[in-house]
Order: sequence, then structure tokens, then C-alpha cells
Amino acid sequence: MRRPIALILLAGLTGSAAFLADSDTKIYPYRWVRLNVGLSEDSDLEQVRKIATTASEHGLNGILLSAGLDQLDLEPAEYRKRLAEVKLICEKHKLDIVPAIFSTGYGGSLLAHDRNLAEGLPVKDALFVVQGQEARLAADPPVVLANGGFEEAAADRLNGFDLSGAFNQLGALDAAVKKAGRTSLRLQNFQSQPEGTIRFSQWVTVHPYRSYRLSCWVRAESLQSADPFGESFFQLEVFGGDEKRKLQWENPRPAPGAEWREVAVGFNSWGYDKVLIAPSVTGGANGKFWIDDLKLEEVALVNVLRRPGTPLQVRSEESGAAYEEGRDFAPIADPLRNSRYDHPGPAIRLVSGTRIKDGERLRVSFYHPVTIYNGQTPVCMSEPKVYEIWKTQARLIHEALGPKHYFLNADEQRAAGTCKACTDRGLTLGQIMGDCITRAFNLIKEVNPRAEIAVWSDMLDPNHNADQRKYYYLTSGNFYGSWNYVPKELIIGCWYYERRHLSLRHFSSLGFRTIAGSYYDADDLQNPKDWLKSMDATPGAVGIIYTTWLDKYALLGDFGDLVSKRK
Repeated sequence: MRRPIALILLAGLTGSAAFLADSDTKIYPYRWVRLNVGLSEDSDLEQVRKIATTASEHGLNGILLSAGLDQLDLEPAEYRKRLAEVKLICEKHKLDIVPAIFSTGYGGSLLAHDRNLAEGLPVKDALFVVQGQEARLAADPPVVLANGGFEEAAADRLNGFDLSGAFNQLGALDAAVKKAGRTSLRLQNFQSQPEGTIRFSQWVTVHPYRSYRLSCWVRAESLQSADPFGESFFQLEVFGGDEKRKLQWENPRPAPGAEWREVAVGFNSWGYDKVLIAPSVTGGANGKFWIDDLKLEEVALVNVLRRPGTPLQVRSEESGAAYEEGRDFAPIADPLRNSRYDHPGPAIRLVSGTRIKDGERLRVSFYHPVTIYNGQTPVCMSEPKVYEIWKTQARLIHEALGPKHYFLNADEQRAAGTCKACTDRGLTLGQIMGDCITRAFNLIKEVNPRAEIAVWSDMLDPNHNADQRKYYYLTSGNFYGSWNYVPKELIIGCWYYERRHLSLRHFSSLGFRTIAGSYYDADDLQNPKDWLKSMDATPGAVGIIYTTWLDKYALLGDFGDLVSKRK
């Protein structure tokens, strides 16, 4: 094969760049398949055998294994036996195991070690009032959501709310199907709206840097299925201030059948003194949706985080004196901490000999985690304990598998830079992200100096999630420039198909090698075919991955033939 002798960026193309190169097609050295398996039962081994057999017979040479490998110290003996069997299966089929590990964007493994490692958003000076031997939250100020019971409407409008269309065309007050009060709100005729979505909204005054719960009862009938990776058909959106920054990203979970279910989400008001409460529903031609008893309330200490980088402070409103945990009040923790808002926060219990007086008004500051979409809880990248845990896991993975390659799951870091551990560093988010990846890289190299290490591209790519937007989800800013703070030895796993030319060019121009995360659960192989064309024109491209997130392996054999034969 000849190396490319011309690499030309065509100017003037909208949205992407294109490469032209005088080059032959290539068979890349790293041809992998992603496999997500729990190894919690013996049937998982049969899945591994099936995938390994197909991969080997069709020219693939590695399995990118996502199996909770960065919490090996928490796994039972049965898991470790199955993992040893996976190693034997892969050795038999001459497949390298590539552990997919070390995620802070999806914090499951780290949170399994310590739930307090979640990234924290600050609540400042929430008001608690002492009654007897405990202090409880007092709304400051009380929040008022007009017509949240959906009892009042005119022919063309829903009282208290702005609607995305005429009320008499999109909905009605329903006295027959209701959860509370006289009526509920029924929405229908979704096909008359852009993208089939009905929205209604109301501005509400709040206090900056406070925590709030938004809840309601909902019932759905014949609505479209939800996106397994993003937003569901029903959203309880919240937007902050005049810039309308989105403050709430969790998917509420209506009941699967036509029955009522209470749903609740939480949000932090950040620096805003008003928020737009904006429920939305996306339905089909015959779909109907009912909502009732929409409530907004201030909450405090729900899911409170307790670690060095998320300090808690209790002080007197009148004197400003700081009170001490253990001396003035009992240790504070949320025993129900699950990063959701389906439970109340704990009270502050006074102890014998406390300096806090009955009736005293207290100001309480603390940090809480966030949930994105369907249970994603990001972890703090600045808390030292994260790297202590990873150091142990790197050693255990090396002892169990002795891999030649590792893959860092440093993707979609949707909360960052807001806790004290992060703000005290005085670094940009790009620097924090780069430092986190570099430290993970070095921990692996300490136990396996010859290992090759890859990482997902998005948090290092100005054409993807490391662009110059003002805010990325619930972070303190953006990750622009992060690519300047990671080792050049990394292999970058590019996966933004629509911008693959730009992504590959960006990393190649900086001297990084690249590998393509292709396929993404399509019904054909056009995606990997297009990736191969782009990679053929990219210096430093070294591999391609059959990347399924929905366990769709029907095209795996054809994919293997495509990337290993290239005829």
C-alpha cells in the first residue's frame, strides 16, 4: 500500500470538511467489536463465546469489553471466575481483550465505591428554622406555580401557562380522567405541532443557588417510544433566566401502561432568580397524555454530598457564627441518597450541649449531585479518592487480564467544575479534563508500561463536546482546549459520524493516532463504510470498532469481512 501523497481540505463546504487523498484502501491493525456484558450469570459466557467466534471467523482481532472491570475489588468470586473464562475464550480465538474503564462522565463504578464522589452543584444559604431538637427547611421565598392543578382554562388558553398552540386544539380539562381536584390536563392532536411536540410553560420566581423539586402525576396512552440514549417523550424542562439555560436534564418515567404515576425531578437554580417551568410531550397521531397536580417546591439536603471537596456549612443567620458538626448538630447524611428527587431531605438534629437555640434561623450551604437522562450521574474529576480507586483497579485489571490495550471511557462529562474541589484548582474545564485523562493514562502505565491506551474523542474534540459553547450541560463552562493537556501517545476513538472528517483531521494534525467508533446500531453498514473512506485519507488512522450500544450483532460477520478484506 502507498502512503497518501496528497491531503487536501476542500474549503467552502458547509458543516464539514472533506479529504482527498491518493491512497489505497487499508486493512487496519486494530479491528475490534464492543461487547457489554455483566458476567453476573453463566449465560453471559455463552454470549461472549458467540461474539468471539463470529469476530474471529471474520477477521476481527479484539473485543472492547465493557463489564464493570474498574470495580473488580467489589465483584464476587463467581464474577472473577467468569472473567477468567472470558480470557480463555478470547485467547482461544486469538482476540485481544481491551478493557473499557475509568469513566467519570458515567460514574457507576466509582459511585459503587463511594456515592459521595459525584460532582456537586452548590446550594448557598438555604434557610432552616429550629423547632425543639431539630431544624427543618423553610422555603425562602415560597415558590408559587399558578394553576398547577389544571382547574382553570378558557376556550383558547390554559390559565397561568403559555401554550405552543391554541388550547382548544391541543388539549382540554378532563373531569373524567384525573388524579386530584376537579380536572386534569389532557393533551392530544400532537401531529399538528412541529416535531409532534406540545409545550406549555410558566415563569416562576426562585432564589439563586437553591435546590428545587418539580413533580406531577402523569398518564400516557399510545405515545411514541423514548430515545434510549437521550430525551424521553415526556420532559419536565426547566430553563434559567433570560438566557434560558437548561437546568434540568433527567428523564421523568411515566408508567408503561395507561395508569397514573407520580414523577419528580430536581434542579439547581444556579445564579438565576427566575426559571421557566416548561413541561413538554411528544406524541403520535392517536396519542393522549394526562398531567395533574404539577408542583414546585424548594428542598434541601436531598442527596447531600459528604466529601472533602463538597463541604457543608451551618451558620447563624443573625450572627453569622459557624456551627460545628458533632458539637452543635449530629452528622448530616441522606440515608436514601440515590441522585433522584423521590424522597425528602434529612432534618438537622441538634445534640446535647449545642449552641444553637430553639427558634433560631440557620443558613445552610451544601452540595448535591445531578442526574442526566436515564440515570447518568457524573463524578468529580478533582477529588483525590477517584485516583486512589483507579490505582487499585489498574493493578487488579493487569493481574486478571494482562491486556495489551486499554480504552478510557472519558466521554460525555455532563457535570464538572462546580464543587469546591474543582473551583479551588483555578483551572479551566479543559485543563481539568486533560489532567483527569492524563492521570488515568499514567496509572495504567505504572502497572503496564507497554500498554497502548485509547480514549473516546468527544471531550477532546472542538468539533464535538469540547467546542466553545457557553455551557456543556450542567458544567461550569466548556472544555475547549482539553486536547492540549493529554499525552500524544493516546489513540483517539472518534465517533461523531457526521463530523468524522473534521474530527479525524483535528487529531491527525496534532500527531495523535485515531480509531473509529463505527456502526452505532444501524440496519446496514453504510456508517463503517464511510468511516473507512475517511480513515483511508487520514495519517495515523489505526483501527475501527463495531460499536453497538443496543447489543445488535446481526451484522458483525459482514462488518468483519468489510474491514478485514477491503476488496
